[in-house]
Amino acid sequence: MPIDHIDVGSPEMAKQIHGHEVLEMMIQSGHSYSNESLKQTIELKFGTDARFYICSGGGMNASELIEALWAKEKFTGSSESFVFDPANRCNH
Repeated sequence: MPIDHIDVGSPEMAKQIHGHEVLEMMIQSGHSYSNESLKQTIELKFGTDARFYICSGGGMNASELIEALWAKEKFTGSSESFVFDPANRCNH
């Protein structure tokens, strides 16, 4: 099993995706996002039922993940136009 996915052990829940995958997607796109456009992009790529985890917790939907990444100061800009700041990447 890839290191960026964990099995939550519940048949009704899909595997959780590490937030790093979203950050890498942002880097590769070269785009800036608003909260809403990032949510839509995440849901298109990973599905509306996808759940995400980061170092501090899991079971998050796209909106909750975005909120958590803001709280961890992973983005540079405003909620209407931001990018992932690679200087804030954790190395694990």
